[in-house]
This record gives sequence, structure tokens and C-alpha cells, in this order.
Amino acid sequence: MTRELAIVMLLAGMVLALVGLVLARTLRDEQRVAMRLLAVQRSVGVDQVAVPWSFRRAVLQGFGHLGSALTRAGILSPRTVADLEQTLSAAGFRSSGALPVFLGAKIVMLVAVPLFVFVLVTVAEVQQPMKGMLLAMAAVAGMLIPDFVAKRLRKRYLKELEQGLPDALDLMVICTEAGLSLEGAIDRVAVEIAPANRSIAAELSLCGSELRILADRRAALMNMAERTRLDVMRRVAVMLAQSLQFGTPITVALRTLSHEMRGEQLTRFEARAARLPVLLTVPMIVFILPTLFLVVGGPAILQVLRSW
Repeated sequence: MTRELAIVMLLAGMVLALVGLVLARTLRDEQRVAMRLLAVQRSVGVDQVAVPWSFRRAVLQGFGHLGSALTRAGILSPRTVADLEQTLSAAGFRSSGALPVFLGAKIVMLVAVPLFVFVLVTVAEVQQPMKGMLLAMAAVAGMLIPDFVAKRLRKRYLKELEQGLPDALDLMVICTEAGLSLEGAIDRVAVEIAPANRSIAAELSLCGSELRILADRRAALMNMAERTRLDVMRRVAVMLAQSLQFGTPITVALRTLSHEMRGEQLTRFEARAARLPVLLTVPMIVFILPTLFLVVGGPAILQVLRSW
């Protein structure tokens, strides 16, 4: 392989990696657009809404075809598929095509990352056995990168849920005091809180849909807790289920739970503030104290040097 060909392959690998990063960051935007189109379809009463072609959607469809082929091949066990679906659902990706796209991305990264590393080690003229070790590590990294991205997205999604839940409960208190039912209050809060927190809006919207569809309302509430695996969401689900079962006032329970959650958030903020001096110790020693010593002791050191 000539050096010119290696450089061309390096550029191609960089472009492929950039495209994969953009697609990973915009997958949720595609899902949001699809949900809006479905809402428009239901509101206007048409059978189908035309979706314009885009390169990004075409690439996602290609990833989906690869993932679907892998699923149909039976390589993955049902337990593994269920775990992946639950992980993607907890990250906010609940469409039927999320898992095939995720698996297709793993296949593409399994090929793209070793190819990129192969070009690098070829240009750098790395010899065996280091070259083989780097390629093996690149293959493992390519398989793990989509999992890492999914876990980061899941962590961000759950953080948004925790931050937006007290505000959602306050809005639900207002809605229930105005006379709305539980389903109506959840739907109204999902609409009103969407501009501020899309994650909690999507979760409440799905919960409201299940409350209207499922015969067991307690199961619909507990599904919300199982999807997120958050303790705060489980507390909300259990509290609402008990209110429906025993007929206790929902408004009082929501207000009490919202007050408790805000207190817990304040406690976490205070704990983070208490750790701040410890976290600033090392940067202060490394960056501030040397400068301070230089400013304070610099003139004295210069005078001593001049006297010698």
C-alpha cells in the first residue's frame, strides 16, 4: 500500500466517523419529527403524510436494514435483544426501528474503526505485533462505542427526568385542582412542559396513552417506573396507584411528593457545593499558587540575584 492510498483511506475513515457521529446525535431528532408527523396525520385525518427524502434518513434506513438482518439471523439471544431494547427505551428511543439502527451502527463501527486504525498504523509504519494488537483493540472499541453513546444518552435522559419531575408534579396539582381527571392532567402537563423538558413530556405522554388503553390503570403507572428504573418515578407511580385504589386525594399526595423531591434536590445541591472546596484544591495548587509565589517572591529573588 502506497502512502498516497493510505492518506486517502484515512480521509475516508474520518468522513465516515464524522457521519456516524452526526447520525448518532440526530437520531432523537428524527424520532421527534416522526412523532410530530404522526400527530399531524391524526389531526387532519389523512391516511399518510409524505416525508421528504434526506440523506440522513437514507443512511439510518441502511443501518436499520443491517440491524434487521442481524436480528433475523438469530445471532442475538432473545434476552440480549430484550436488554438492548430496554436500554434504548430508557435512553428515550422507543420507536420500532431504534434497535435495528443501533445494531447496524455497531456493525458499521466494527468495520470503520479498525479500517481507520489500519490506515493510521500504515502511515506511521507500525510493525507487527503492535499493528495486530492495535487492530484488535480498534475492533473491540468499534463494538463498544455505540453502547457507550447509548449509556451516555440514557444518563442524560434520566437526569432530565429527575430535574423536570418536581415541576411536572406542580403542574399536575394545578390541573387536578382545576377539575381535570388523572389522564387529562397528565396529557395537559405533557403538552405544557414540552418546551422546557422534552424528556418528561415524552414520558408523561406515553403514560397518558397507556392509561387510556390498558384496562389496569395501576399497570400503566408501574410501566412508567419500569421503563425508567428511577426511584422517583417509582414513588410517583406507587403514590398515584394507591390514590386510585383507595380514593385518597391526588392533589395532596402530589403536593407532598413534589415538596419532598425539591428538598432532595436542594440536599444534592448542598452536597455538591460542600465538595467544591475539595475539588478546587488541586487546580489551585497547580495553577494559582505557583503564580502567586512568582508574583510575591519574584522581586525578592531578582534582588538577591543582582546582589550576587
